[in-house]
Amino acid sequence: MQSLSRPASTSTRQATSPNPRPQYQVNTQTKVFDTPNGRILCIADIRGRLSALNDLAREANAVAVIHTGDFGFFEASSLDRINDRTLRHLTMYSPLIPTAQRNHLLAPENPPSAIRSTVTISLLSEFPLLLSGQIKLQVPVYTVWGACEDVIVLEKFRAGQYDIENLHVLDEATTRCLDIGGVKLRLLGLGGALVPHKMFDNGDGNATIAGGQGTMWTTALQIGELVDTAQRVFDPTETRLLVTHASPGREGIMSQLALVLKADLTVSAGLHFRYASSYNEFSVQADFEGLRHKIVVGKEAFDKVWESVKSQVDAVIDDHQRVLLDKALSVVERIPPPPNQPGPAGQPHGEDPAWKNCWNWNLCDAAYGCLILDIKDGRVSAELKSQGFNYAYRRTITPSTVGATPNSATSTLPPQGVNTGAAATPKGTGTGSAATPVAAEKPLPPHLTGSKSKPSTPPPPSAGSGRETPKLNGAQNQAAMDKAEKERAKRERKKERKQQERAEREAAAAATKDGATSPAPGTRPEVDLSSPPPKSGKATPEVSTTAAASSNGPRTDDGVTSPATESTGARTPTSKRPPRNPWTIFMRMTNPANEQEVRDFFGDAKEGITRINYPANFAGRNQKMCYVEFGDEEAMKAGLIKNGEKLNDAPAELKQATDKESRGENGHRGGFPGRGGRGRGGFAARGFASAGLTRGGAPPRANGDAPSSET
Repeated sequence: MQSLSRPASTSTRQATSPNPRPQYQVNTQTKVFDTPNGRILCIADIRGRLSALNDLAREANAVAVIHTGDFGFFEASSLDRINDRTLRHLTMYSPLIPTAQRNHLLAPENPPSAIRSTVTISLLSEFPLLLSGQIKLQVPVYTVWGACEDVIVLEKFRAGQYDIENLHVLDEATTRCLDIGGVKLRLLGLGGALVPHKMFDNGDGNATIAGGQGTMWTTALQIGELVDTAQRVFDPTETRLLVTHASPGREGIMSQLALVLKADLTVSAGLHFRYASSYNEFSVQADFEGLRHKIVVGKEAFDKVWESVKSQVDAVIDDHQRVLLDKALSVVERIPPPPNQPGPAGQPHGEDPAWKNCWNWNLCDAAYGCLILDIKDGRVSAELKSQGFNYAYRRTITPSTVGATPNSATSTLPPQGVNTGAAATPKGTGTGSAATPVAAEKPLPPHLTGSKSKPSTPPPPSAGSGRETPKLNGAQNQAAMDKAEKERAKRERKKERKQQERAEREAAAAATKDGATSPAPGTRPEVDLSSPPPKSGKATPEVSTTAAASSNGPRTDDGVTSPATESTGARTPTSKRPPRNPWTIFMRMTNPANEQEVRDFFGDAKEGITRINYPANFAGRNQKMCYVEFGDEEAMKAGLIKNGEKLNDAPAELKQATDKESRGENGHRGGFPGRGGRGRGGFAARGFASAGLTRGGAPPRANGDAPSSET
């Protein structure tokens, strides 16, 4: 099929024109499973990890395996035939290469020669172990080849040089029939990627199959011979399953092939989704014209190539190849007529049966899921299993990462104090009173974040407006609200601290004077002072209380009302910050790096990055420190492997982020910055005082607390 007059080919050696196999010979066998029912495991893209086939079949309790391409047909000599681009692709996705080694090999500074000098056949495929007998297949495996295979290895199978027990390569002249569970399942296979402009190029293939430099693709003669094979073994009592690497859901020519072969079921791969899909054309097309449109588009792409090479192909093919080419062209011309259009006999055409009756599955990679066909009493049941997407990262999304719709006319978030059904109305707000609107950029209210702190009050409306908050842009509005919130929280904490300290001094003095053994009504119960107080200000003491103080709670002798709080122990510091994503990496850089440079630094692991955040401190503003959030733990661990590698000519320090690091990098031990070093230790110390764990004096100084005014 090749000639010097044809367009340039990728072939590196002479190819023979005639078909080396005897003409009109079909390689067919029937496998009878002597069981009342059986399960068939269907997987895709095992990518050379062939030892996993037995494990997957055992987990699925399968009697056979159907594989849809990228099996890993490589041997040691294949490395010399694979080009640099394909070798890099195989290195990127090989499950046999450890993550750390893969990241090192794929680093931008490594030239292709570094990959070629390091990668051996053992890192790409276990096929040599299968060929030598070190790995044995426990159940029959039926496979087509994929887009990344060595065509020379496949030619050795077709020539009879390679023969592996329980391994059946389905091609255009090889078919198998499985008699199982009351169903005779006919397997027809078509391997290789569908590339229209290569359908008349054999590459390094000898006859009808094609490939070269580590890749394989489908040819027109391959399609023609598959049609010829299917016609020769046709049996109306059989159920036909078409196994392809290219998806009929995406490729019109594959849909046409399924129509011509009268396929009842199709299984394909090649889209690399995290979920497998199950569909028929009726379920995904708006009408029958949608199916016809997809087929017409595929035909037009083929016709463009065919018209450019037609004269050259006609000059070099033999009589047998002419028969196969005509059958391939009949597939391309197979376009279902519109319903109700009059036929040759004047009768209107009905719907093509395949429109609703041909069922298709497109599989995800074997690492992410599979399809199990359970056949019993003539019924073919299907089970789809997929690892799917990880949506845990959405639990850590903050309002600042969600952009507001510009010029939106929709209503904003419900104002605070209005019961939305998710939480009770905060104290002090009536059900009929109007509330100040909350700006769209404001963080989520406490009843959505889980915080027990008091609802914050938005900035007051401007004079003369009466209703609306001043219209500022997003940054100015957020800054103004943050400043007002900090000032309000500062005043509240100061007031509460003084009230608590005064109440405790009065209660301690009254207890010493009266010598009472039980607490007075409305005061905090006594705690045994014989045990020393805890040395750390981080643990909350366990204190038994009668009830939480309320706005109508008891008053002290000087008329000071006990502060209203929902906590019975030490008060938790007010914070608007949501819980940190547990899969976050803290990253310190010697030289500044922007967000894109940070993403590129992580190599393959960057696919799992959900957010990169530079803190507001000095190092963060200078882009020397950031937090990198990942969607799951596996992605974060892949990122941690980059610790110590160079970013902008200097090593970067990576470690899993914790709240401790976020405090230490800001130069404070918690709380709000700029308060003279008072941090979380101050809150804990005041908690001990409120629990009665001090002897009436000032709270013990801990964790950087400044001396109180009463000391």
